[in-house]
Order: sequence, then C-alpha cells, then structure tokens
Amino acid sequence: MHTSAQQFKPQAHDALANPVIRKNFRGAMDFLRNKRKGVIPDDAEFHALQKVCEQIKQQCLAELPELLEQLEKNCLANGIQVHWAETPAEANAIINALIDKHSGVDVVKGKSMVSEEIGLNDYLDARGKSCIETDMGEYIVQLAGEHPSHIIMPAIHKNAQEIGQLFHDKIEDTPFTTDVDTLINIGRQQMRKRFEHAHIGITGVNFAVAETGTLCLVENEGNGRLSSTAPPVHIAVTGIEKVVKYLADVPPLLSLLTRSATGQVITTYFNMISGPRKSDEKDGPEEVHLVLVDNGRTQAYADEQFRATLQCIRCGACMNHCPVYTRIGGHAYGTVYPGPIGKIVSPHMLGMENTQDLPTASSLCGACEEVCPVNIPIPTILQRLRTQLNQGNADKRTLRGAGSARKASEAMIWKVWRYLCVHPRLYRLATQSVARLRKLVPLVKSPWNQGRVSPKPAPKTLNELLHKKGKTNANKPWMIV
Repeated sequence: MHTSAQQFKPQAHDALANPVIRKNFRGAMDFLRNKRKGVIPDDAEFHALQKVCEQIKQQCLAELPELLEQLEKNCLANGIQVHWAETPAEANAIINALIDKHSGVDVVKGKSMVSEEIGLNDYLDARGKSCIETDMGEYIVQLAGEHPSHIIMPAIHKNAQEIGQLFHDKIEDTPFTTDVDTLINIGRQQMRKRFEHAHIGITGVNFAVAETGTLCLVENEGNGRLSSTAPPVHIAVTGIEKVVKYLADVPPLLSLLTRSATGQVITTYFNMISGPRKSDEKDGPEEVHLVLVDNGRTQAYADEQFRATLQCIRCGACMNHCPVYTRIGGHAYGTVYPGPIGKIVSPHMLGMENTQDLPTASSLCGACEEVCPVNIPIPTILQRLRTQLNQGNADKRTLRGAGSARKASEAMIWKVWRYLCVHPRLYRLATQSVARLRKLVPLVKSPWNQGRVSPKPAPKTLNELLHKKGKTNANKPWMIV
C-alpha cells in the first residue's frame, strides 16, 4: 500500500469512510491514553520532569555541532566506526556498502524509524538483499506490504482478525487464529530462524551519549538486543538530533519516554552499546558501525523556532492525543512520521512543496503540546509553517519549498480586501452589494464550503441597521456614534 503526503486530503477522506480503521484507532488510542494516565497520575510531577527534559534537549541542541564531534571521537575510541550521511541516498549507500563488504545477504533489523525514513528495506530489496523486520509490529506491516501507521506501534491499525488472516495467508502451514499469544509465538518462530543465519544486524538508536560514546536502545521484545549482538556486524542508524551530552541526561528522558509511549514505568530491555565484542567477551558483534543521518535536520536546526522540532524523542504521545490522528490513522498522512510531530518534521525532510496539506490538518487544540515530554510547541510551529507556505516575501522564506502554497489570485483577493477595509465608502458599497446578492453566495464553490455550510449574508448590513436607528453620523454614514 503506497500513500503520499501530496494526496493527504483524499487519503484522509477514505480513512474517515472506513469503519474498521475508525474502530481500530479509537480503541487503541483510548487504551494508550489510559495507560499513560495510569503511570503519570501527578500533573505537577509530570510538568516538573517535562521542564527538566526540555532543558536537557535544548542544551544538547545548543551544542549540537560540538556534541556530534565529541560523540564521533568517543565512539571511535570505543571501536565504533562512524559514518555521516546528508541524504537518505547517502545513508542507504553507506549501509549497502557495509553489507557488501562482509558479503552479507541476510539482514535482520530491529525497530528503527530512521531506516523507514530513508527507505532502507526497499533499497536493499532492489539489490537482492533480504532485510527482515524483527519487531513484531514492523514484521506484521512488512508481511502485509505496508508501512508503519504509528512510530511506536507500527501495526496499530490492524486487529487480531486481520493479523490472523495475514499470517494464515503469508506463512506456510499456519492455521487461522485470533489468539494474540499464539500469533506472537508464530511471529517469534519465524524471526528466530533468521537470527540464526543473519550476517548483518541493523537497529535504531534512542540516545547517543557524547560523553561516553554509548548507543542506547530502548525496547520491549528483545529483538533489538538480538539484532545488535547475534550477527557478526551491527549497524546502528540514527538522526543527528539523538545525541545527548552526558550519560546522566538519559534517566529523566527515559523515564518520560517509556511512560509517554507505552504507559510503562520502564521497558523490558534497555541496551547500552559501547563497542564491538572484546577478546574476553563471549557474545556481541565483531564490528559496530554508527550511521548519522541529516536529511533536513540541519535546515530545522538553522532556524531558532524550528529547532524545537529536533527536541522530539519519538514517544508518539502527541499522536495518541490528537483528534485528527485518532480519526484518520497514520497512513492517511502519507509520511513516515504521521500525526502532530509528522506535520512539523516532514516539511524539513520532504520539502514544503510536497507536504502542503499537513500543517493545515490540525485544529490547533494544543493537546499535543500538553502531553509532549519535552514540551515542543507544536501548535505554534504549525502556525509558522502555514505562514511559510503562503509567504509572499522571498527574503523571509527559510524552508525548502516555502511559498509553494501561495496563489496569485488569493493574494490579490486579500489585497482588495485590505484596500476596502481602509476605504470606508468602498467598504460600505461592497458590503451592501454582497447583502443584495446574498442568494448567490451559496452557489460560489470554494474550499471553505466543501466541508461547511455556506454562510448567508444578512439582507441588511450592520451599518444600514444602525443608520436606520440613528446610530451613525449623518455626514459620515460609515461611522458609528
């Protein structure tokens, strides 16, 4: 299933018309919100910790260039080889070259949104390399030929009935069942076979510690640990914004990450990778590589307001509380990162010309900002993005594709409107004309009345009504007295 951000509106319309999607997401979002509420019962404690996490991320971003250099230095000292990629194409080429270097064919991959972002699976598949997802949710969507619909729970859009049928159709000699434990065991059996023979293991990174050159990986299923230790080569891929300054920065961030994401006080596994296997160790990879990906992040970093976008720790809480995401799901957005965070991240990665509808797909209710563990001002950034989309002054455009939604006809309409508003006589004439022709207004087709009841002007303008009651100046009839 292929979706595109450029087709957001028809995709959203289709999702709204799909009762299964509506039901699946409604139940899943209610469950996740209640789980989060259960582990964050004290608002005062949450906001205090939220402030700490926000300050940590802001400080790390303020020193980002220096911290990235420190991370590289300490990783190299630990035996971790570091690679830099400005674009998805560069990142894919680096990873593919590493696989070729080790004559790798079978690749296992732990959960990694950055690998989704760069389209790694499709890239490797086109070159004859088998890359299997080992996170259960990722495995399900891969088997279905889909992409994740949520950054934490990739297959959240599917119910047990759909997954049972998928396994029955795609996995040989698998009877149909809707029992969740049985389905999980079926998936595990498939993955275990791949772990035994994998040449390369690929994972994401939740936090990269500059102080120690340590890669931290947060997970629940153990697939990240197996992917990073069982194969002889481990490749970690992450965005440049994941670096933190100190190891002591990790505990507060981890505390809010797990509680915000899955409603857990702590996840089952927390992996700290500081280098390849040493001579006196019994397990672990022979080589560890770190691929640091830019892909539009430096564009966001260059603007002080947009820089807050890079504070995100990918918990997904904003999606779980968003009234838009809850109703249309993740695939409607047509981007790797859906929901509120996707609306402010994707324009930097894909260009504003390809994501025009995303910043406007929000009620600006503020629920996303309220629950964000690092306090990203998403509604404010969305409004700034809307301005950039329609920015007329090229000197004020800071993003790639800014001004792409600007229409000459719309700009002219607003100029005329402004002119009328500063010339009272013309304004009065215009409003009187609209009042006289009010029956024709509903016939005018516009984006406004495609989803709303068309407003019908009153038969008399306010000025006329006031004039009738003697509330206007006789010499200046447009003035109220």
